[in-house]
Amino acid sequence: MLNFKNFLLSLSILFSIFSSPVFSNPKVLKVGAIPDQNQDVLDKRLNLFSKELSKQLNVEVKYIPVINYVAAVTGFRTKDLDLVWFGGLSGVQARLQTPNSVVLAQRDIDKEFKSVFIVNKNLEINSISNIKGLKKLKNLRFTFGSENSTSGRLMPEYFLNQAGVEIKHFKGKKAGFSGSHDATIALVNSGAFDAGALNKQVWENNLKNNTKRTSNLELFWITPEYVDYHWVAQGDLDNKFGEGFTKQLKSVILNLDINQKSHKQILDMFNAKRFVNAEAKQYKNIEDIGRKLNKIR
Repeated sequence: MLNFKNFLLSLSILFSIFSSPVFSNPKVLKVGAIPDQNQDVLDKRLNLFSKELSKQLNVEVKYIPVINYVAAVTGFRTKDLDLVWFGGLSGVQARLQTPNSVVLAQRDIDKEFKSVFIVNKNLEINSISNIKGLKKLKNLRFTFGSENSTSGRLMPEYFLNQAGVEIKHFKGKKAGFSGSHDATIALVNSGAFDAGALNKQVWENNLKNNTKRTSNLELFWITPEYVDYHWVAQGDLDNKFGEGFTKQLKSVILNLDINQKSHKQILDMFNAKRFVNAEAKQYKNIEDIGRKLNKIR
């Protein structure tokens, strides 16, 4: 009975959220993002970004948090979200499910993005210099981030496979899925897992700002480069907000200037110096790898 009551409560909460004035008002630009790290970080980042968009575009902009990567893709597909900060894989998934959606921009770092593999210091495993060394991770307790993360799952698994390592080779013939990059750090640092893979930017931020959280960790390997995060917009924003709106929106994002204090705050939160133009064709390799690993069908 208790579970049934909880189920009904969950339904009522979801109904109240998606039937709220924010979702029913077509004049509100609804912004979302994959929950790839600590929610406090995401809230601050996306609220600052939304405030700047609202100021420059003269429309109401609302940041809508989501519970996981799938919810971000689903919210975009159902048009409950107009503009979403996706990773490489989740962006491809969303665009394939949403006709006429548009890639607007990526950060200056996203053309050459990297993941890192980390290990718990107690293992006393030396770092490696090439991909073949990933075989050292066999028979260890290993965790990825979210199942649909590009930098925390897709590309790390791809590189593992290139080295002849499959999920079945980890201890228990399975891998963990922490849900976010921050959680991966916490789990490996605590010893709950021996090793893990995550976004290089999140790793470096934690090394700099959260030394206690990384005190039991060692960098094991840095991956080759690949393309990752990007802003994706619905294809009908001009119909909702007026002709030329999508072009205006893109211009605002691309013209965020690190020399302006308010813009610098936003760019710093995104670990970027600027946003640059991006195109869907840049993510073809991510799509191909996603299909190969059965993350896209």
